[in-house]
Amino acid sequence: MNKFEHVKSRRTRPAKSPLGRDIIIKTAYQLLCEDGMSGMSMRKVAKALDTGPASLYVYVENYQKLSSYVLDYALQDVQLAESETVSWQDAIIDVLKSYFLTLVETPGLAELTLITSPNGPNSMDINECLLRNLQAGGISPRSAAWGLDILLLYVSSLAVERARHNEKDKALEEVETSYEVVDKSKYPMISMLKSELFSGEGEERFIWGIKVILQGILSTKK
Repeated sequence: MNKFEHVKSRRTRPAKSPLGRDIIIKTAYQLLCEDGMSGMSMRKVAKALDTGPASLYVYVENYQKLSSYVLDYALQDVQLAESETVSWQDAIIDVLKSYFLTLVETPGLAELTLITSPNGPNSMDINECLLRNLQAGGISPRSAAWGLDILLLYVSSLAVERARHNEKDKALEEVETSYEVVDKSKYPMISMLKSELFSGEGEERFIWGIKVILQGILSTKK
């Protein structure tokens, strides 16, 4: 057998897809889905695209920008709700539930929301929808603007917790066990409320938290 028989000319190799911002974002998102945040480095994205990291910087300024674009790309799955079909409060809850599910279904996405801000139409659509519903509830402009940040941060924090549920559930079991034998004289409140501290299904607590935040925003006059 000719030892050069299986050596193919570069002319016969499949042509690479043209490099551009869209393909870079989609590739980075796929790596995020597969390996979490550790898989989304500029070097790994470049390798997946069969190019060098320097080539990416022509279309994406830096890793922070890439993270922002990837986060916005992922947010296209968030379902928006309007107060024409449900109450303004229920519309906000529905949007935030969809936002939460989107974050927990992709490894690393929830953590990404805590270190970067999305930049693009999908995040703007979410913000616009939430602000519109907050306004429909009679909330003042500044309270709506500031409250929006609190609501999204609340959901992102819960999503990070949920993404680590295996570690968290084990740790929670240990805490619950230790509370069962707590010294009542030293920790009377913990002893009295220990069953309540660990009560409530996930969605029940999730919605309760949103309602508490909304009530606080409503009570703020400015």
